[in-house]
Amino acid sequence: MPTDCIPFRETNYFSSLICDYLDENEPLKPFYNRFPKLENFKAQIEEKQSSFTDESRTVLVKSLNKQYQNSEVSDLTQTNINLLQNTNTFTVVTGHQLNLFTGPLYFFYKIISTINLCKELKVQYPEYDFVPIYWMATEDHDFEEINYFNFKGKKVQWSRDASGAVGELNLKSLDLVFEVFSAQLNGTTNASELKKRFKDAYLNHSNLAEAMHQLVNDLFKDFGLVIVDGNDKTLKQQFIPYVEEELVKQTSFSKVSEANENLNALDGNYKIQVNPREINLFYITENVRERIVEKDTIFYVNNTDVSWDKSEILKEVYDFPERFSPNVILRPLFQEVVLPNLCYIGGGGELAYWLELKSNFESQNVVFPMLLLRNSVVLITEKQKQKLDKLHVEVSDLFLNQEALKTKITKQISAIDIDFSSQVQHLKQQFEALYDLAEKTDGSFIGAVAAQEQKQVKGLENLEKRLLKAQKRKLSDHIRRVVELQNELFPNQSLQERYMNFSEFYLDYGSEFIPKLIDSLKPLKGEFSIVQV
Repeated sequence: MPTDCIPFRETNYFSSLICDYLDENEPLKPFYNRFPKLENFKAQIEEKQSSFTDESRTVLVKSLNKQYQNSEVSDLTQTNINLLQNTNTFTVVTGHQLNLFTGPLYFFYKIISTINLCKELKVQYPEYDFVPIYWMATEDHDFEEINYFNFKGKKVQWSRDASGAVGELNLKSLDLVFEVFSAQLNGTTNASELKKRFKDAYLNHSNLAEAMHQLVNDLFKDFGLVIVDGNDKTLKQQFIPYVEEELVKQTSFSKVSEANENLNALDGNYKIQVNPREINLFYITENVRERIVEKDTIFYVNNTDVSWDKSEILKEVYDFPERFSPNVILRPLFQEVVLPNLCYIGGGGELAYWLELKSNFESQNVVFPMLLLRNSVVLITEKQKQKLDKLHVEVSDLFLNQEALKTKITKQISAIDIDFSSQVQHLKQQFEALYDLAEKTDGSFIGAVAAQEQKQVKGLENLEKRLLKAQKRKLSDHIRRVVELQNELFPNQSLQERYMNFSEFYLDYGSEFIPKLIDSLKPLKGEFSIVQV
């Protein structure tokens, strides 16, 4: 798979905060621990090794074996689970929601970045072992974000009422979704495999967490991926002291609020990704996941009749830790408490909120992981590449917004020069002499000269716009073909990876699709990848 790259900043799809982070800008360094370079992992390993206990490893391995007891575990995945018992084994983690049929393509790029980084770390540090982890966001409750995927420009959607943690949702009516999806597939072997993967996951399990575990394990078990469901009583027992701290001292609110203020002070263009609440916990029971709030020393579960005083809620925490669910502020802390983790891999939005969290980790004496931006990819077919070459267009040009792309292509292929910048510069030089003359005669003429200059410059600019418009009409067929290609590769004027589902590519490439991506993508490359499939 031929691969090309362009800097993230040049794509115009990534925030200034993330681009500055990738550039290792000095002012941002207090907001992260170590930058993800191979040579920096040694110190991260030593720091995590000294803080993660044998007892925590035993709990983790026991919990994972229980979570996998009804799954077909590959030899490599089972080996990786067993390795976690050893003090020289560490994890690399990515996390994601339980999107229907994996959702957008970038879900794959997250996991592949995680698998590949573990491989590179093993080469660099052969005395240690590294396990790729996918953390399932089973406790999320935003069903509308996960209940669909796009297939060939159409939305395949699971419509139903839903409440509570999405992982516990029963799979009611997904047989209808399967019928709709199947009707859009052809009769090839790859199509049959897609149907089987969907059916095995969603029609043969009782809830969404089990379905997602089945699907992801089915896709990635041959690469040793280990799946973790954080909605686990055994794992949450280890998080009890941090839940108590959150309820009693509300440390995360003050620490993250302060970090956000400091980020704002660095650059007013940095968008704060998440803002903390006074208590960053939900209470979950069947069909319920609601915020915990405190008022006048009484703790309430929002939108319910449930309440406790301080001693009662702490007893609830110790008796039923599984009922306390961390929100976006505390979930990273929970993850790092229960895993011997070195690095979190996520998208730009995720890394932006992780950069808000370091001071809270420090206050809790939990090692802050390294933060790596996942691989981002545009997949382009050989046929599409041939069309671009024939049209004399670079793939990097397609990252422009559509009007800017049309303008660039028009100027590039036009037989006449549409750029009037040299004429504008020549005009300004002529007016310099008029300014000198005005100053030597009557200063009041300076304003008149400036007005005339502005009028004539504007006239040239208008002529350029009219000429450009005329050339766009003349070259409309060429431009139309370029725009069609951009729409194919950037559907809805968005990144392909944020819109398209893996199934479209699986139809063409089948079981070779994932190995091809694993061979092509380099997690520490630090640039946007253009991969020819």
